[in-house]
Amino acid sequence: MSNKIILYDTTLRDGTQREGLVVSLADKIKVARRLDEFGFAYVEGGWPGSNPKDADFFAAAKSIAWKNTKLAAFGSTRHRSNRAESDPNLLALVAAETPVVTIFGKSWLLHVRDVLGATPEENLAMVGDSVAFPAAAGREMIYDAEHYFDGYKDDSAYALATLRAARDGGARTLVLCDTNGGTLTDELVEIVRATRAALDGDDAATAPVVWGIHCHNDSELAVANSLAAIANGVRHVQGTINGYGERCGNANLISILADLELKTKFEPVPSGRLAELTDLSRYVAEIVNIAPDDHQPYVGRSAFAHKGGVHGSATARVQRSYQHIDPSFVGNVSRLVVSELGGKANTQLRAEQLGHRLDGVDSKALSQVIKQLEADGLAFEGAEASFELLVKRHRPGYELPFVLCDYTVLVEQRGGAELLAEATVKVEVAGEVLHTAADGNGPVNALDSALRKALGAFYPELDAVHLVDYKVRILDSGEATGAQTRVIIDSSNGPLEWSTMGSGTNIIAASCQALCDSLEYAIWKTGAEVRRRDERHFTTAVTTNGGTGTGGTAPAGTAPAGPITRPE
Repeated sequence: MSNKIILYDTTLRDGTQREGLVVSLADKIKVARRLDEFGFAYVEGGWPGSNPKDADFFAAAKSIAWKNTKLAAFGSTRHRSNRAESDPNLLALVAAETPVVTIFGKSWLLHVRDVLGATPEENLAMVGDSVAFPAAAGREMIYDAEHYFDGYKDDSAYALATLRAARDGGARTLVLCDTNGGTLTDELVEIVRATRAALDGDDAATAPVVWGIHCHNDSELAVANSLAAIANGVRHVQGTINGYGERCGNANLISILADLELKTKFEPVPSGRLAELTDLSRYVAEIVNIAPDDHQPYVGRSAFAHKGGVHGSATARVQRSYQHIDPSFVGNVSRLVVSELGGKANTQLRAEQLGHRLDGVDSKALSQVIKQLEADGLAFEGAEASFELLVKRHRPGYELPFVLCDYTVLVEQRGGAELLAEATVKVEVAGEVLHTAADGNGPVNALDSALRKALGAFYPELDAVHLVDYKVRILDSGEATGAQTRVIIDSSNGPLEWSTMGSGTNIIAASCQALCDSLEYAIWKTGAEVRRRDERHFTTAVTTNGGTGTGGTAPAGTAPAGPITRPE
């Protein structure tokens, strides 16, 4: 028996049944092309008889030169009242002109009688006729035995009869589907073995079939069950990229591919592209607009992240001490997470991974500062820009590009009028103090606008910085409205993206801290330099320690108030 395992991708059909996953026609074509480039042998494009988008996909696919992939059209057996040659679903499958057609049919008498309203005999005829019709048109036929394991447990003889009907109709790949995802591994293996023994032992003069598996993940066993089926003779495995699918998802082909290639004697098709696996996973996630799962095995951002001090220290010495594979095999990287659980090694190595040598920095003292700050509610593992700034601030000679001297935020609503928010800030840059105000659609937005307005006079590069996301987390919900709050701000400047954080019982103060870190990081990373006084045109008040500047309204000699407290 061959050790080659054929991977059949159904992201564009079964995967799109995931709640919240919506793709356009252009999205489907992009994903299909990427899967073809990666080398997948089969890509199921959708159900052409079910909706216009899938019909349009197959129409567009006819003009695409597929390099590695056989495109499959998916559909059901004929309606019990139709003849195969006049059934709209089967006609649409043939009209799609794909080299492969996949038909699913009922294996469980519960569905035959109560869902289809058919007799057991009618269903067997429907299976045979429906497979035979596209086969007569020259299509490679794959038969998906829906609810096979539940059907086998209910009536094994009937479930086997449906497979024989599909085989006799012309299907050369028979796929056993755990559609409800409830079958445990030992039970699945027992049924796979019994099924193969029954049909492979038939005396019928037919070509041998290829056995397939299609598992859903409702019991968190889709990958394990697929691998167990492979160990018991299955050579065709269906699943989706990142395990997308209805309810709890499908078997994750990303994990299956890596497991097979790295840990077994079996050779998945495609093979030899494992170093591109992380890119593939994240590319598809981006196209379908689903945030990548940081904790997904093999390809997640945290798949090889080490937070505990013992783990981090050991991994720094011997990388495989706490990693089951070299992450570069799948295109991923090892990371040391900076946190209160980490030690000196985590802090030093994470700084080096981010491009910072700790020359002149006491890494042990820095680690202790991090532990204390995280005890106070900060979390550097989700805001690496704030960690980088902390390292910079502990380096001798680093000067803050600005100091937020003081600020005020006001929110008011009068009568039924629209809610108003206004912020005033006073910042000091290179010995000059600028006092500005701005309004916004909320207190944080107003504060952000006022800070940018003030600092923009000194650092015009900040005009290109954009706030991408703003997240708030309550750390001790038992304190109700007095709870410790953590704020994470994601910012960008073209291709450069970064995250900063703040923490405190006052959400405005925590937001201000995260905003200041974000702007300081932008100034540092863009290499911005303070504009000289004669290069600037002031439209707001500027006060220096020696008097009022252009447009100034503050009294001469005003000294800056105490700066905002930031991690030093």
